[in-house]
Amino acid sequence: MIVSERQTDQGLLVTACDPDVLGETFEDGPVSIEVSEDFYGGEPVESETVVDALSRASIANLVGTDVVELAIEEGFVDEERVLEVETTLHAQYLHL
Repeated sequence: MIVSERQTDQGLLVTACDPDVLGETFEDGPVSIEVSEDFYGGEPVESETVVDALSRASIANLVGTDVVELAIEEGFVDEERVLEVETTLHAQYLHL
C-alpha cells in the first residue's frame, strides 16, 4: 500500500491507495476518481503503517480494494459507506 501524510488547517490528512491503482482514473456515471501521484503518491508501506497513520488522521482518502478493506477491518470505515467505482473501492474518513 502507498501512504502519505500532510498537515492541513483541519488536521492530519492521510491518503492511501493500493499500488496498482496509482495513476489510474475510475468512473461510474457522474463519479470520477483520479488517483494522481500528486495527491496519493507516497511511500510503499506495510498494512501496520497504514493502520498507524489512520489512527492519527483527522481526514483520510482511501482508494483500492486492499486499503479500503483494511480500513473496514480495523474499524475506521463503515462498509455500508464505501463507494464501488468501476473496478475499485473508495472511502473517506473524517475523525471529529
